Amino acid sequence: MGYNNRVYERADMELHRRRDRAGAEQKKRHEEAVKKIPRLLELEKEMADTGIAAVNAISLGGDARKYIEVLAKQNLAAQAERKRLLAEAGYPKDYLEMQFVCKKCEDNGLVSGIYCDCRATLLRTLAFSELSELSPVVSSSFESFDLNFYPKAADPETGISPYNRMKEIFNFCKDYAEDFDTTSPSLFLHGKTGLGKTHLSLAIAGLAVNQGFGVIYGSAQNLLSKLERERFSRSYESSGNAEQSLLECDLLILDDLGAEFSTTFTVSAIYNIINTRISRGMPVIINTNLTPEELEQKYSQRITSRIIGNYISLQFCGRDIRQLKKKN
Repeated sequence: MGYNNRVYERADMELHRRRDRAGAEQKKRHEEAVKKIPRLLELEKEMADTGIAAVNAISLGGDARKYIEVLAKQNLAAQAERKRLLAEAGYPKDYLEMQFVCKKCEDNGLVSGIYCDCRATLLRTLAFSELSELSPVVSSSFESFDLNFYPKAADPETGISPYNRMKEIFNFCKDYAEDFDTTSPSLFLHGKTGLGKTHLSLAIAGLAVNQGFGVIYGSAQNLLSKLERERFSRSYESSGNAEQSLLECDLLILDDLGAEFSTTFTVSAIYNIINTRISRGMPVIINTNLTPEELEQKYSQRITSRIIGNYISLQFCGRDIRQLKKKN
């Protein structure tokens, strides 16, 4: 599926705006040039008349060729004079042409029925912008992830160095993002609050979007609330779109799973999302502050078993980075 419907709609609207803007600016330049060089209107009429006459001349049969050659010479002479007058007035030679953002497709997004590269770039930009509106994705990059917040000394209870463990997780997530495609495995990021789970999942999202993949990110609470409104509100304007997007996007990131208010609907919705995407082989990243045991208590064994059995588990450790940053 790639991006959600809203991104495609925004891209089409932007391409339409670009064409309208190019037309409006061309009209303004034309009015300015004609005011300065009235002769341009006569030349343009002559060019139009010779063009129409050449088309009509095709029906003349044997005499058409010589007549069309005469018309072509008249048209070229008019074009040459127009260029000369524009140059003498200090205008560039393409001043009266439409100035498109993309000259290749003339801001239509298509070239000979094939999507233009500019459309792909626009989609990536809009998708990243949309993701940024919902999350601190710009500041949550791999470059801004600081491993120095994690203690290098081994934890007395586990015997594991948080620094070494988090370095392994960081490198794994970075490799995962760089090699991401729609067949990548799902990830289960769990551990106490403030250990960088959201930061690394957003860093993955940022790279995935820049590679042209459609990513939906949101807290479990917000995404489930949207699903619930869609399911039960007749007036909700985008009926059906939320569930479809969650099930079909290239990468779904459920942040802070377990913090939402649980109802029969939310538990059923979570099961449907997880189970459907597993059956379709589509990746999900789940972030939670809960342990697997706490998740099972909250949702039931059938949900937890699917996560544990099908996701790569990454257990975060260390101290709450947000608290450490406040002290600094």
